[in-house]
Formats: sequence, structure tokens, C-alpha cells
Amino acid sequence: MNPRLTRSQQKTVCAQLGNVKLQLLYKASIHGFTGAAFHQRCDNCCPTVSVGYNAAGYVFGGFTKQPFTRSGQYVHDDQAFLFTLSGESLLKYPATSPGYAVKMMSNTGPYFGEALVLVNGNQAAVYSSPGNYYNFSAAEMHGNDLTLTECEVYQVEVIPEYEKPWRPVVWENEQRMELMESIKSYKPTVSSVSQVRVLLIGQVGAGKSSFFNSISSVFRGHVTNQAIAGCSTTSLTTRFRTYSVKVGRGGKPLPIILCDTMGLEESTGAGLDVDDLVSILKGHLPDRYQFNPSAPLHSEAQGYHKSPGLKDQIHCVAYVVDACKVSIMPTKLEGKLEAIRRKVNLIGIPQLVLMTKVDEACPFVSQDVRNVYRSCYIKELMQEVSGRIGVPMSCVVPVKNYSQELDLDLNCDVLLLSAVIQMLRLADDYFDEITDQLLVEGH
Repeated sequence: MNPRLTRSQQKTVCAQLGNVKLQLLYKASIHGFTGAAFHQRCDNCCPTVSVGYNAAGYVFGGFTKQPFTRSGQYVHDDQAFLFTLSGESLLKYPATSPGYAVKMMSNTGPYFGEALVLVNGNQAAVYSSPGNYYNFSAAEMHGNDLTLTECEVYQVEVIPEYEKPWRPVVWENEQRMELMESIKSYKPTVSSVSQVRVLLIGQVGAGKSSFFNSISSVFRGHVTNQAIAGCSTTSLTTRFRTYSVKVGRGGKPLPIILCDTMGLEESTGAGLDVDDLVSILKGHLPDRYQFNPSAPLHSEAQGYHKSPGLKDQIHCVAYVVDACKVSIMPTKLEGKLEAIRRKVNLIGIPQLVLMTKVDEACPFVSQDVRNVYRSCYIKELMQEVSGRIGVPMSCVVPVKNYSQELDLDLNCDVLLLSAVIQMLRLADDYFDEITDQLLVEGH
């Protein structure tokens, strides 16, 4: 059951209520536009946010801290309010008579005073009467369109905050310098490989290119934008790109290459092709290879590496997942990820998940990135993504990419550098496995 209220709209509503998240209880298009269906799903749940949607595009509703019942009585609520969402902003209309804030009617949906009723009289309809215990402009709130296309009720859940972080991190400049030094001085355990190659795979807009830009920014000492990154519904990356991160301006390259590829798209024949992926993993693809979603790479293509060495192959795969979209990942996309994971597993390449946009997903982290390992909500998301993609929790790493900032932030840097360290450790495991295999075959 997917919420119709967008992540940014949920964030706007939650900003009025504190450190909370919304859990969808009732969706009229699924459960029915009836009072009985609403009460069956929502009675005794509180606090709640009720939301109506109409054909004119208005999104409006109300908040109450009181549990719904079928008593037929008014209940007192000094925190109840009605609202309408306009873009990123919320217009709020508090109850003018808190003693009559909410009425518990059995044959309707949410009933606020005598002012606003959603699912009125067991119909996909709104009852609206400004001035009856709430003051608002009907034209401003819902454009006088009283036909409901959808009605949803969300339970408001407090996001608990851990006293102690469940994954300890040192948020100090010395730690940042230490991590940077560890990455700069890293040497792969196999002499034929000078740089670890990490392939970034993810949904369009998840932040693959932004991750490279962010790592580059940390080592440049200022925010840079070398790889094309931005907001788009289709992949901004249409070529296979290998990015070598350099220390300082024109400095020495780091012992890691980040490989960027087309974003994963829901529809068939769009985005990264699974057959092309195998060619990438095995090191056949040349840098700047132009993808053709309708035709996978063939061995006669220009620049095709027919006999790639270990140095050309991928040594670690990082799935880049937008934390805001973990719970609403489309089924087709999940299927594509599963197919990719099977291919990667067959070859034996280690995998991890970079969970981006953690600050957008959780208001607690938005206040301070250092709260990332204190947030129960982020932990839940990490557990969910661990289960969906099939990697252990220890291989799920939350990060905040640089997107709109002009200056570097110590705490973001520590998260980003920790992710790179994890990639290098996994690559070491891969090299150890290959070396052991060669020893066995040599005997």
C-alpha cells in the first residue's frame, strides 16, 4: 500500500508535529469510501493526520491527537488543526473551539468540528463549512471541489532517539585526516592491481554521480562537480565512465576508481542492461562507452577489451539507494536489482549498499548528520534495504552527498570516507579469495 502523500509533503506535515514519521493506516481507494472501512482501520489509533485529495489537485485535511471512535460525541483537542498543502508549504487552520475539535461519527470518515468531513455519509465526498469551530477559506483549502478522488489516514509515530549511537563513529577532524591518509596509502594485496575498481549501480536520481563528486570534493578540499549530476526521471549518465579521484588540484590519483553507469529504470529496454553489466564486471567495457539500452554490447564494438586482466575487472559493487525511496521501490525495479545481484554473486564480487539522502529521509538526521546512527528510523531503513537487496547490515553504509552545499562539512566527510574504507576492505576480501583460489589451482 503506497502512500499518495509524497515524501516532501510528508516532511512538510511532520515539520508541524516534531520528530515524527507517518504510517499509512487507511486508503479509501483500497479499503472503501465508507465510515465502516475507515473506523475498522483507524479506531483507537492516535495521533493521526487525515488527508483528502480532489480532482482539482488540492491536498488538504486535518490533525488530531485524539483516537477515533464511533461514540457520536465531540472530543476536546487543543492541538487539532486543519490544513491545505500548497507546493512545499502548509497553510494551517487551528481549532477555534477546542472542545468541539473532532466529532466521532460512525457513518463518515474523519470529522473535524462541523467544519470539514472527509468521506461524508459513506460517499467519496467532502462536507465543508468554514467558521464552524475552524476558520478557513474554502476556495483556498480545496478550491470548492467537494468530490474526493482519494482519502488517506496516517498514524503519527514518534521517531525514538537513541541515547547511544548503535554504530559508534568519531566525529573529529583528526578522524577525517586519519581516514583520508588510510585511503591515500592503501595498496591492493595483488601486485597486478594498482587501483580498486568499484562499480556504482542504482536507480535514476539515487546519487551515483553525486557520490563520486562528493568523494572528489573531500580530497580537493572544496565542493566540485566533475560528473554530471542532477534531478531527472531518466538516466543523466549515458556512457560508462571511470572516475579516478585525485588528491588536490592536479594531484596524485587515489588507489580507487569509481565506475559510473546508466541508472536503473523501471521500464523494460530502458536504463542499464543486465547483459551489459556482465561485460562491465568482467572488464570488457572501455571508458566512455556509449550505452544502447535496446542492444547490449558485443565483442566487435570499438574499444572492447577481449582479454581483460584483473586490474580491468570490477572488484566491488556498490548499490546506491535513495533512503527516501526504500519503502516505495517499484516491483519491476526490485526484480532488476535481484537479477543483477544474482549475476554479481555468480562472479563472486563483494557488494555493499550506499544509502544516500539520509538527511532528507529523517528530520532527526536533518538537524544534525551525527544523529544518523542514533536514528531508529534510519536503522529500520537500513534493515529493510539489507533484506531487500540481500547484503548484511554491516555492508549498508549511510551517506550524505554534497548537492546544494558550497562548503565542505566535517561530519559528511567522515561518513563519505568511511564508505570508501568499507569498499577497500571488501576489495581486499575479493583479492584474498582470488589469491587463495590461485594457490589451490596451483597445487
